[in-house]
Amino acid sequence: MKTIKRLAQRSLVLLSLAMLMLLAACGDPATESDPPAEEVAAEETTPAPEEPEPEPEPEPEPEPEVEEASEELGEPKTVRVSLFSWPGYGFWFIAKEKNLVPEIALDIKIIEDPYESFGLMAAGQLDVTSSTVEYGPIAAEEGVPVQMVAYTNPSNGTDKIILGPGIESAEDLKGKTVAVLEGGLTQIYMGIWLEKNGVAFDEVEYTNLIMDDAVAAMVSGKVAGGEFWEPFGSNVVKALPDAKVVATSKDPYFVETALLADGMYMAKPFIEDTETAALTLKAYFEAVKFWEENPEEGNKIIAEGLQFPIADVESVIGASGGSADGGVFPFNFMESAQFMGLKEGEPPFGKNGQIADHWKLTNDWWIKFGMVKDSHPMEAGIAVGPFKVLIESGY
Repeated sequence: MKTIKRLAQRSLVLLSLAMLMLLAACGDPATESDPPAEEVAAEETTPAPEEPEPEPEPEPEPEPEVEEASEELGEPKTVRVSLFSWPGYGFWFIAKEKNLVPEIALDIKIIEDPYESFGLMAAGQLDVTSSTVEYGPIAAEEGVPVQMVAYTNPSNGTDKIILGPGIESAEDLKGKTVAVLEGGLTQIYMGIWLEKNGVAFDEVEYTNLIMDDAVAAMVSGKVAGGEFWEPFGSNVVKALPDAKVVATSKDPYFVETALLADGMYMAKPFIEDTETAALTLKAYFEAVKFWEENPEEGNKIIAEGLQFPIADVESVIGASGGSADGGVFPFNFMESAQFMGLKEGEPPFGKNGQIADHWKLTNDWWIKFGMVKDSHPMEAGIAVGPFKVLIESGY
């Protein structure tokens, strides 16, 4: 449009110059001799031809705004998230249902084996997963491009060690099989409990079972004990009235160390997209905030997402939104930032910066179990970048 306008203005200038040149060619009437009378008469009686009026300038067209609008109202960036069937991870469903961070679109998949999720992340097919918080040293050992970015839910009683009928103590487990997730936090929990009760961690056999299969193995007598979280632990006790709960995550040692908990992991290439990674972290904690303010609606969304009864959701995360009335204690943004050592103040479990001690404890136990060979620095498996970006944004 600006080009058309300039051409029109140029045409007017050329027309004016042409008229001036024409007048100059006719000469100045004050200095030339007078023409014959008949010529004067003819000039007086013959009307001068009218000068053509310049063509009106075309109305300027509006400047195109498509590019700017598409930037402002662009499509949200898809973030691929996985979790396994457990209410402690259900806050992702709230974030998606309520579109709490419109800049991203959550694509949520339920994958029951966390190692499958980590494999998909390494293959570039998944961006984020929620899982238990012991995987970092294993990822560092194996060079898997996955790092934990937030500590989210310390266990507040939901994790239990249960012994089957006829098994009275840790001593009775010697030489017998127990159900755990090998390479998972439940294996460390079982190992610590055994040693605190006089049995070496390697004096039992470990069988790797997801929770549904672990319950079936316990009920059928294939295993003598196991580590179960809710609602699976309650299902075992209902099916086996003679089974015994001998330890829970409310025991002082596990509260002080905050060993048993959930965290959020991101693939390293995804972390490098700092803005999207920070927005994803924000979406999760906005969901926790929504749940704190609207626990009934939040629990309903989680129950629908997991296809769980609401009672099971409430048994894990509570019914009041107050964190302390469920089997886990969902950390809000500030509490998690304190645990990660990024904000002042003491978190409800552990101490400020507890993540460093937590890393060392899990790394040491994986060396005992032969899962890793070396002690790795925390930075090898934990990335605080997304948290820092979110904090710097003023969130």
